[in-house]
Amino acid sequence: MITARQSRAARALLGWTQETLADKARISLTALKRLESESGLDVYETTRDQVRRALEAAGIVFLSTDKGQGVLLVDERGSKPNPSNAAR
Repeated sequence: MITARQSRAARALLGWTQETLADKARISLTALKRLESESGLDVYETTRDQVRRALEAAGIVFLSTDKGQGVLLVDERGSKPNPSNAAR
């Protein structure tokens, strides 16, 4: 299950606004604001699923361990190191 913090963190990694994510997930902005709220508001599981799918399609991987949750933005350009980013 995607958490409010994971959704906000994933949007930050992608540089997306709430409006962008709501549009890509095909949900209302109000529904997304409820999902991302820390107030524990009820959200339909279908809403969470649509948000998760939209973020995963953009390259987000959701992480969950016994120590916590997080998100990872997968670099789809390949796993070869970029010489311009190499440590000097």
